Parts: sequence; C-alpha cells; structure tokens
Amino acid sequence: MSESEKVFILDPYPRYSHVIFSPEDKRRMESLGRVAWHDGGPAPDSHIDDNLPNAFAVLGQSAMPRERLDRAPNLRLIINIEGNFLPNIDYEECHRRNIYVTTIAPVFAVPVAEMALGMAIAAARGLVEGDAKTRAGRESLYGIEDTEDSFLLRSKTMGVIGCGNLGRELIPMLRPFQGEILVHDPWVHDHVLRNMHLHPVGLEEIFLRSRVVFILAPTTTENSGSIDSKYFNLMPRGSVVVLVSRAGIVNFDDMLNAAESGHIRACVDVFPEEPIPADHRARRTPNTILSAHRAGNVPEIMHQIGQMVVDDVELVLRGLPPQRTQRASLETAARYRSKPGSKSKS
Repeated sequence: MSESEKVFILDPYPRYSHVIFSPEDKRRMESLGRVAWHDGGPAPDSHIDDNLPNAFAVLGQSAMPRERLDRAPNLRLIINIEGNFLPNIDYEECHRRNIYVTTIAPVFAVPVAEMALGMAIAAARGLVEGDAKTRAGRESLYGIEDTEDSFLLRSKTMGVIGCGNLGRELIPMLRPFQGEILVHDPWVHDHVLRNMHLHPVGLEEIFLRSRVVFILAPTTTENSGSIDSKYFNLMPRGSVVVLVSRAGIVNFDDMLNAAESGHIRACVDVFPEEPIPADHRARRTPNTILSAHRAGNVPEIMHQIGQMVVDDVELVLRGLPPQRTQRASLETAARYRSKPGSKSKS
C-alpha cells in the first residue's frame, strides 16, 4: 500500500477534532496519508466500514470486532482518543495480527491527580460548606463552630486504590504530607510497590487505616461494584473518599448512604449514568463534593492528545512500536469494563 493509499479513520466522539489537533498536528496528520475526518456524534457505520480496506489506523472509540478486522487487512494501529480500553475490540485477534491497540489515557493523569488532591483538601477542611455559609451570611466567628470536623492531611495515613497512570502521578503529590501511603492494586506486584517506597496492603486494610482513600482503579470484570458498605463502614467517622476513576467500581448507593449518614465525606467526579440525571439522589446527598466528570478536562492538555496520536502514527508507519500512547495488555485489556464517553465539547 503506497503512502497516498493509507487511510486514517477519525472517530473522535465525544471530543472534536479541532480541540485535540492543533493546526500544526492536523497538517502533520494529513501529510501522512488520507484522513477520513468526522465530527459530531459517533461516526456512522458507513464512515468506518467504507474506509476499512485501506485503513492503516483507527483513531477513536469505534467498535472493532473480528468481522471488521477481517475487512481491514492493512490495519496496524487503533488509538482510543477518549481514554479507555473498551470491551468493543477483539484484543486477542488484534494481538494475533500485530495490530497495536492504545489509549491516550496518560494525558489525563496529572489534571485528574491534581483535582483529586484538591477535592480531598476541600472535603477535609469543609471548604464547600464554608463557602456556602459565608455567601449566605451564616458563618461563625473565625470559623470556630464551622471547623469542628476539619482535619489536616499532614501526617495522616492515606490509601490509594489503583497504581496505574493516575496513581503514579498522585502519589508524589501526597508525599509532602509526610504520612504513610497504603496502596492496593492486584495488577501490580508487591515488590514493585515496595520499590516505589509504598506499602502494599489488602482492600480492607486500606479502608480500616486510611483517613483519606483515593479510588483510582478502572472498573473490571473482577471488581465491578465491589467497594460497598462493608468497606466504607471500616473507615473512621468523617473520613474522606475520593472517586475519580470509574463509578462502576463502587456500589454507588452504598457510598451515598455512608455520606448521608455522616460516616464519610465523598468526593465524586464520575457517576453510574452520565450526563447525571436531574433527579439523581447524589444531587441531594449531604457530605459530598460533586464534579460532573470534569477532572481531566483542562484546555491546556487537549492538544497533547493530537500530538501523541500523530507521533505514534509516525512511529508505527516507520515500523516501530507506539511510544506516546499506552499500549493495551492482552492479559488485562479485555477485563476492563469502561463505558464509552458521553457527549462533551472537550
């Protein structure tokens, strides 16, 4: 297949091409072959299927089962530019055919980590409630009565569930607080965690000992809904839970029940259904800080997505493996249970 015949299928939903590709990277992309651009909602089947025979790369969340792979003899690269490994790809067949499957997820690690830490501080110090009281003229003198339940993160034991891209960006941000950092990640060997000067522990110990727990792991076939009232009830009363990975890993009602009772303070950036239904009980639940899946969406990082994509397309065209995006592991990718992204202007 000549350079002019190479086709790169773009299906960027829920993002837009002008948001993720700078003018320079758009020119770079178009210099490599023919780009089948698409914007708006999810690309129609015809957009994918008509371009499959000459497709070198598929850039988006498009489903790629065996039937489509059979019609794409020149396909060498699939990059999910929303940030997930979705269960809509035949990973085993891609592996057999030497088709790289990757995601741009690493680009979101720093902004989500910063947001997670900010939410934890806000919850521990009652910043949201304090702001509301001040605006309403109901604040106490010097905050004496309003800060009775506040606590410092300094010297506190903190737990991190999931030590992937996000966990490895958050952990250095937690070290200045000088407390013990407990980590639970069954996909990372204990020796790897100890070499990072972390303390690998079981899930129960994370909740039993931590004043703040950050839930950063993806939803998988093994852990869906597994973090429930059993674990929330282990925490000291008034402790903080920060959920910024995927909602499916927790029993969402159990988490909200624990917050409503005052047992925990829950900081939530992801929800079982997105957009969040107008009547969702989370909107009325006290002891919560809510964010509508916006932790990773910082304008200054968006063009990094396009840069990473074009860089890796260039590398694969040269016969090299992708280096900027995160490659799917055959052993783990098929176990992820993320949902496709919802409509967004980002």
